[in-house]
Amino acid sequence: MRVDKKRLEMMLQRCSGFAEPEIELEQYTTPAPLAAELLVLAHLKGDIAERVVFDLGCGTGRLGIGAALLGARRVVCVDRSANALEIARRNAEKFALDNIEFILADVRDLSGRAETVVQNPPFGVHVRGADRVFLRKALEIAPVVYSIHKRETREFVHSYVRALGGRVEEVVERRFELPRSYPFHRKDRKFIQVDIYRIRRL
Repeated sequence: MRVDKKRLEMMLQRCSGFAEPEIELEQYTTPAPLAAELLVLAHLKGDIAERVVFDLGCGTGRLGIGAALLGARRVVCVDRSANALEIARRNAEKFALDNIEFILADVRDLSGRAETVVQNPPFGVHVRGADRVFLRKALEIAPVVYSIHKRETREFVHSYVRALGGRVEEVVERRFELPRSYPFHRKDRKFIQVDIYRIRRL
């Protein structure tokens, strides 16, 4: 199946973001171009179509919704924020998707099995170690993981993934456009250097 990344990006732009994000959860809306980049990479690797895909810490749902649009057999969006899940549900309704479901849960308490995990986890800036929780759970429930992390943590991510019994198979460098989201933000927008990882459990 041929995938038009620009069209997917435009569709994901239709998803609403957070009106009142919670800083303790590091709630930032995944930019549509970044979400499309991750999803098309996963699709071309054969990790989306007809697969069971979990989106951990789904936020407003762009990654999970994109996976559903690309033909995942079943998508499970998980978040501990009821407000985030409500936004994600409303976003999914815009596309009349019937292969997506939503679970209110802390990822640490999550059980189940997936074939692929897609995630844009907290970077661990406000809650130290939050990114570790997501990497650990992702590799526990799925053999293949696509995850976004700050560029400056690259050495840590590689070593932590090895400690979890996994291997980083691919790294794609991208920019994360971050609009003003919280009162302490001084600029209208800034760019964060990030990496998109493809990780496999050994």
